[in-house]
Amino acid sequence: MCGLAGFWQLHGGARDALLEQVQSMSARLRHRGPDDSGAWCDESAGIVLAHRRLSILDLSPAGHQPMLSACGRYVLVFNGEIYNHPDLRQRLLAEGAAIAWRGHSDTETLLACFLAWGVERTLQACVGMFAFALWDRQQRALTLARDRLGEKPLYYAWQGDTLLFGSELKALKAHAAFRAGVDRDALALLLRHDCIPAPYSICRGVFKLRPGHLLRITADAPRSAQAAAYWRYNDAVEAGLADPLRCSDAEAADALEQQLGTSIGAQMLADVPLGAFLSGGIDSSTVVALMQARSQRPIKTFTMGFGETGYDEATHAKAVARHLGTEHTELYVRPEDALAVIPRLPSIYCEPFSDSSQIPTFLISQLTRREVTVALSGDGGDELFGGYNRYLGARTAWERMQRLPSFVRHASAGMLRALSPTAWDRWFERARPLLPKRWHLATPGDKAQKLADVLPLSSGHAFFLHLASQWKNPDGVVIGAHEPATLLTDPATWPDTGNLAQWMMAMDAQSYLPDDILAKVDRAAMANSLETRVPMLDHRVVELAWRLPLHQKIRDGEGKWLLRQVLYRHVPRELTERPKMGFGIPLDSWLRGPLRDWAEALLDENRLRREGYFHPAPIRRKWKEHLGGRRNWQHPLWSVLMFQAWLDENRRTSP
Repeated sequence: MCGLAGFWQLHGGARDALLEQVQSMSARLRHRGPDDSGAWCDESAGIVLAHRRLSILDLSPAGHQPMLSACGRYVLVFNGEIYNHPDLRQRLLAEGAAIAWRGHSDTETLLACFLAWGVERTLQACVGMFAFALWDRQQRALTLARDRLGEKPLYYAWQGDTLLFGSELKALKAHAAFRAGVDRDALALLLRHDCIPAPYSICRGVFKLRPGHLLRITADAPRSAQAAAYWRYNDAVEAGLADPLRCSDAEAADALEQQLGTSIGAQMLADVPLGAFLSGGIDSSTVVALMQARSQRPIKTFTMGFGETGYDEATHAKAVARHLGTEHTELYVRPEDALAVIPRLPSIYCEPFSDSSQIPTFLISQLTRREVTVALSGDGGDELFGGYNRYLGARTAWERMQRLPSFVRHASAGMLRALSPTAWDRWFERARPLLPKRWHLATPGDKAQKLADVLPLSSGHAFFLHLASQWKNPDGVVIGAHEPATLLTDPATWPDTGNLAQWMMAMDAQSYLPDDILAKVDRAAMANSLETRVPMLDHRVVELAWRLPLHQKIRDGEGKWLLRQVLYRHVPRELTERPKMGFGIPLDSWLRGPLRDWAEALLDENRLRREGYFHPAPIRRKWKEHLGGRRNWQHPLWSVLMFQAWLDENRRTSP
């Protein structure tokens, strides 16, 4: 886990000037790698590479980057971890390669593999999370690549005759050639998704390399380069569905536990202290249980609580930690601690990002970094094993809706809207003793309003896009925007799943997971110089998960069924059985309380009109309804607020 930056100035340049420029880019990434830094330059080619190192494996100078291959052909800057790199070394040895290893870093392993096998075959052989820039001095070609699932970020942009690239947008902005204004189309995407999906970014002409892709730029035709996939999630989906596991539940649980255990064991390799996030939910508890089963010492686990009903998981995590015998640390955060993070968010995320769980994610990363340098997380379990509420009974719910005549669905939507969310909440609370357990919902009022919104929709795909959208018509909010196509809106990119629930899972894994969840965790953790690892996103776990029949993921209205069976082998059922909770904060009440003045200043109608990015009317309407308690518009409002705060930060830090 580190940071990389660089540029290719096609007309060459003076060595000192090139190095000075790349070092200013690298300085913006110090948080990603405070332990060491380095730069390399070929002034005749105009290529410059820089690296910030967070030392995890091979703490000696033998792991220093930029690193040259033994023969001097390749120069590499690499961010991430290759978990199977010892096995790759053994494969090279078995094939007769005679290599005098200088150290035991995975960076050196990659360079040896590139020489022996080429870039694409090496990528196919790697198990890991990574982004890298590789300069081929012999062919005068630059290759940028990103891991299969998108754990590590990589931005790139042409600015004149200079190609800029780096781990974060702030590194590109540090280059003197950078000139890129706000992309209004990408801003529309932010309002819909809480994030800006790859390949887009908030700046015109600046792109994020998509997961599982590489981009090879050659000196003879640099502008014609197109990113290409070396691994496709849809291929894993369709191959798994075509060759499902045909075995008993117990045998399936054995296969899943074995593969997860292999992934977790490899990701526990580190030369620095290591621990895990533990919320007490199914995913993180499973990861911690399998870690502890492989450790001779208590695993360090970390939990954060808010102490507010509906947001506090710390007591559940503590019970799981006690049962497993981990060395557990918990931090109860006061509202003022969380509020203090908000001014830092535009700098941490470097482009607007509005998943409000970014705040607790930063705080838990801050807590964890006090004790360890590496933390494993349970991210990915929901997308792979059917954990989100929107998957549970999704096909059945949609089919039932479609059986109703259109006029009935429209009338039902009107009835649901007749009561405010607060009134629905009160009604459900009074009726709770009389309702079956499946009706014991969190925030039933908002769910009633969401149901009212989806009843009139005409297709399952539209149903899902609606659920995945904060602003339903962002082009009507962002002045001059034309929302571009994404994976969710382009049928040509959809896998053939034959089932709405599985299609939703596949779409989330290629959009919400890399663009929101993984970006959120990467920036929050790296702001604290903490490496995070996600064992459920080992591509072999992903491929196994898609071979599991849907009834082993979702059964009797319960998601992650098979994953639960693995967990129950280590942790009693009663310690983890509870309604699913998001990793959130009480943002709705904060916007009406301690954040009200801050938000009012950013949403001021005159300011919005003067800046010219948003039509003020729909924003002001939602703001007034939120303040009055008629609707909970925390998420759509937060996306506007995060852009406004980013805009302030961008003005402040621009030359």
